[in-house]
Amino acid sequence: MKSIFGVAGVTASGMKEGRNGLALVAASGTAAAIFTSNRVKAAPLILMRERIARGALDGIIVNSGCANAYTGGKGLEDADLMSRIGAEVFGTDPGRVGVASTGIIGRYLDLDIIGRQARLVAPRMRSEPAAEVEAARAIMTTDLVEKHALVKGDGFSVGGICKGSGMIAPNMGTMIALLYTDAEVTANGLGQALRSAARRSFNQVVVDGDMSTNDIAFCTATGEAGKVPSAALRQALEECARSLAIQIARDGEGATKMIEMVVRGARTERGAAKVARTVVESPLLKTAVYGEDPNWGRVLAAAGRAGVEFDPDRVSLHIGAGEERTPLLEKGKIVADLAKAKSAMKGKEVRFELDLGQGEEEAMAWGCDLTEKYIEINGRYST
Repeated sequence: MKSIFGVAGVTASGMKEGRNGLALVAASGTAAAIFTSNRVKAAPLILMRERIARGALDGIIVNSGCANAYTGGKGLEDADLMSRIGAEVFGTDPGRVGVASTGIIGRYLDLDIIGRQARLVAPRMRSEPAAEVEAARAIMTTDLVEKHALVKGDGFSVGGICKGSGMIAPNMGTMIALLYTDAEVTANGLGQALRSAARRSFNQVVVDGDMSTNDIAFCTATGEAGKVPSAALRQALEECARSLAIQIARDGEGATKMIEMVVRGARTERGAAKVARTVVESPLLKTAVYGEDPNWGRVLAAAGRAGVEFDPDRVSLHIGAGEERTPLLEKGKIVADLAKAKSAMKGKEVRFELDLGQGEEEAMAWGCDLTEKYIEINGRYST
């Protein structure tokens, strides 16, 4: 397994003690970040929105177990102190240290634990798969599995790790992503590529429709592979981010099935994306997928409330993929074989394809089913 260590110039490690985890990833170069659109932003995000404008990082420190969100002036001071802990490890200025937190809102960081863990983790930083697993596990909260991705370009690579399982909605979710490339690129160019990649990946994932206070995605470019075509970098970064986004959907809290929604035939990509997101966030569709109930009307109803103009009498809808791909609607006519449609809902992935019959643009979104386990997990999350 290689992802961030398929990128030249990256070392990492981490540790997990119950809910409290700490990850350290060292990589020097130009950097960019994107943040949750929630008006309530955690202290680390407020700090990083200011510092990332400098366009360079030497490392990132991430803690799990405490979100350091809605913690006022003390929270900002603690986020700065956390960056100073990272700066000691990375041998750099605190202004060149990325900071992220995940966990329970409204509680203060235990900087003694973070400092102790940093001292334990720092000597173990290295470029090998076991170290990456340590870092990926350290940032997990309700995640069941680590999430990694690596994309090989022509002479360069893009890799990443992330966490995310619940509180996942469009415009980011409870997600922390650490992305790296060894391509040489300006901070401005990297920021543009990251925003474009997120629009088609992280912003197209819905687990439960809630939006976190702590979402952040970093991208650092070490430059060790030299300059590459901007289009090639954008494509590789989008592919890497999409892989991580799909892994988040597959690992949604309490999920038994991943939902993939493809919308074609739209007038604009933005419209297709909006319809796809609206469908995968529908609680009625999510529960139908959980029960393997081929209630295809829920797809159509959700699409119709997305705020995108289309003629319902021109749409086509299919369920499944490959040999299990089954037509439900053909240009507005019902052709559903419910027995075949139900069969297409077996397994761990359910795919819907909706053609609006209006244009040539398309988009995808990913989500998961909604189960009793989701309620069990979130009914006692803080206790």
